[in-house]
Amino acid sequence: MSKRDYYDVLGLKKGATPEELKKAFRKLAMDHHPDRNPHDKSAEHKFKELNEAYDVLKDDQKRAAYDRFGHAAFEQGRGGGGAGGPEFGFGAGFADIFEDMFGDIMGRRGPNAAARGGDLRYNMEVTLEEAFAGKSAQVKVPSSVPCGDCKGSGGRDGAAPIECPTCKGAGKTRATQGFFTIERTCPTCQGAGRVIRDPCRGCGGSGRVRKEKTLSVSIPAGVEDGTRIRLSGEGEAGMRGAPNGDLYIFLAIKPHRLFQRDGANILCRVPLPMVTAALGGNIEVPTVDGGKAKVTIPAGTQSGHQFRLRGKGMSVLRSPARGDMFVEALVETPVKLTRRQEELLRQFEAEGGASKEASPESAGFFAKVKELWEDLKD
Repeated sequence: MSKRDYYDVLGLKKGATPEELKKAFRKLAMDHHPDRNPHDKSAEHKFKELNEAYDVLKDDQKRAAYDRFGHAAFEQGRGGGGAGGPEFGFGAGFADIFEDMFGDIMGRRGPNAAARGGDLRYNMEVTLEEAFAGKSAQVKVPSSVPCGDCKGSGGRDGAAPIECPTCKGAGKTRATQGFFTIERTCPTCQGAGRVIRDPCRGCGGSGRVRKEKTLSVSIPAGVEDGTRIRLSGEGEAGMRGAPNGDLYIFLAIKPHRLFQRDGANILCRVPLPMVTAALGGNIEVPTVDGGKAKVTIPAGTQSGHQFRLRGKGMSVLRSPARGDMFVEALVETPVKLTRRQEELLRQFEAEGGASKEASPESAGFFAKVKELWEDLKD
């Protein structure tokens, strides 16, 4: 099968600018990436075809040769080989493709640039009371820290890296293939431009060692479940003196046995004796700050009725304000009645305790049920 024209592969005309080439490649490569199209052989083929076309057209020398000789230019460069294309003849790897697609966004690392340390994540659980009041805590985090033997340089006794003898500090090497000049990442220094002549025995030349760090963390009052706290520079140490990464602490709030949180508000469901709900009275309820609050229960309180206690809820992050607390009444039906209690309840019922006036909600419900049954009969 003959190869498609590289410009057609990218959906462009022959005179396309480098910016147009890059934009078209990025869009099509993302659409046809194998990770987005698992088990789709056609997408995989299209992705390879795109890489091959862009690898040639992004390079001024390769593009000039292609515009003049077409695909034959590369077949001749490979000695007239069979199937395949520039992605095999010129060693284009996925790392190069990724660099072309995202280098402008993420920033390119030049020669002599060391790798920044990785970020770390630490999951911490706190109680609702701790989330209300805030706290200071110490955490132990396994991490990479600068090597004490070489002070992070990677060289024995702290010796600094020297210029790479292969690339002379450029981080890349060049090789001539026919009338092409191929530029690759230096295999000796892996693009850093510098190498360790005599590696430190303590860290093997990396400039860092594994160690558990103990850190102090301040949890502010009012944090919510899922809050993320960033400790700048407390992540893993960078390679050979490069900057440290960051530590991110993710907070999870433990369920409480009495309270439920809704943002800055607190809900507490309180069972009420039937007599208190019917006749009214006063009760005391706990608050999240460890205190007590008095709630006046009016006569005839029903289950589900909520009483609002202003300013008795959670702290608000970075604010002196507090949310509210809602006390929800759950009227409790008596159990294990004595014979005398049963007699009194039956007397209460006989004297109209179950009448429409005494129990309006139940009377109204059963009246609607009766109407429904009558409508069904009609």
